[in-house]
Amino acid sequence: MGPWLDSITGWLTVNPQWLAAAVFIVACVECLAIAGLIVPGTVLLFAVAVLAGSGALPLGETLLLGFLGGLFGDMVSYFLGRHFHQNIRRLPGLRNHPEWIAGAESYFQRYGIASLLVGRFIGPLRPMLPMVAGMFDMPFPRFVAVSLLAAAGWSVAYLLPGWATGAAIRLPLPEGFWPEAGIVAGSIAVMIGLSVTSSLRRHRHASAFIASVGLLILLGLFFGYPHLTALDQGLMALVQEHRSPMMDEVAVIFTLIGEFRNMLVFSALLTGLLLLTRQWRQAIFVGGALLCTAIGNTVTKHFFARLRPEVLTDPLTSYSMPSGHASGSFALFLALAVLAGRGQPPRMRLTWLLLGCMPALAIALSRVYLGAHWPTDVLAGAMLAACVCAASLWLSQRQTPLNPMPAKVWWLVLPSMLALFAFFALRHLPHAMLRYAY
Repeated sequence: MGPWLDSITGWLTVNPQWLAAAVFIVACVECLAIAGLIVPGTVLLFAVAVLAGSGALPLGETLLLGFLGGLFGDMVSYFLGRHFHQNIRRLPGLRNHPEWIAGAESYFQRYGIASLLVGRFIGPLRPMLPMVAGMFDMPFPRFVAVSLLAAAGWSVAYLLPGWATGAAIRLPLPEGFWPEAGIVAGSIAVMIGLSVTSSLRRHRHASAFIASVGLLILLGLFFGYPHLTALDQGLMALVQEHRSPMMDEVAVIFTLIGEFRNMLVFSALLTGLLLLTRQWRQAIFVGGALLCTAIGNTVTKHFFARLRPEVLTDPLTSYSMPSGHASGSFALFLALAVLAGRGQPPRMRLTWLLLGCMPALAIALSRVYLGAHWPTDVLAGAMLAACVCAASLWLSQRQTPLNPMPAKVWWLVLPSMLALFAFFALRHLPHAMLRYAY
């Protein structure tokens, strides 16, 4: 694996004109039935993303190529399943390894549309689920709609870390950047690792444990941010160097969705729908988590009174830490993910949490991209939301676990939330473009 990967990356380094094609092809193969199980696509994706971030490709183009490549792999896999149906089990590879398709088939039959969203982030299932969807004659328009959403989140999750690594290696960063980045990244990695382990082992007080670890990291950020200036300034310089008109528009859309007034309406809508459908305990959990996060953000922001970066031509007058966009969006989407995972196995609950973090992360990163917050502001907002959500879940389940919500409730909640998101984005987009332009 090592010499083979070195030879590919070495050739692409000498021939950067083929890098765009390589991103598309590797993303396609990673999502292609059977091939995605054989080829180490995740490692290759990270490697080509690092090369792209070193100056060969802008971020927007890299993410777009990964998105299109993954989507093309999905389509090919879907039509293979649609054409061969059950006879696909006789194809080379599947004939000798029936377990490759058995797990994806069972997963699809159990979770339906949700399996295509969640399974996108589970390695062995990712290349096989589109083919299984075709085998079971899933309507093509429905498959395309789900695949568009899944491929968008997947391209960001799998390509952004590698691209950012390549860009960071190339730039002259402030002295002390890498030690500070290592401390912060290591702390988050420890929290994630402990959280995953406690959840998989079904520890009784896993939520309280996660809340405690998150609180320690949050306190470290609150009192240690003056010593993380190299990290903040280095990441801010890295982001601002790679701004582009297309990415500006995307960032504005995400930051618009995370505005305080909008998040307040979203939170009220979600809590109101839960009360309307008599999901009392779920409503208390969601309402409590969102309200406590908002109060905690306001209090701590005024207590630390941190000034914002001097990037915007019309700087914001409010204080910077923690980011209200980050705390509000993570609280909302983590609460939704927690409800989606009720009654499911630990791995599925963790996957729903991962999916919930995707839109929240996009909103949070848009603040750094637009120069409205330091990176540690965004991280503190995310930690605040995670801490409060975990504590709220623990308190809500001290006596009995939260029950899963009926499907009819989800069919009311999700379309209502999506419609409101679209309404606010379309209504305020021109104003937001003027507000955040240079």
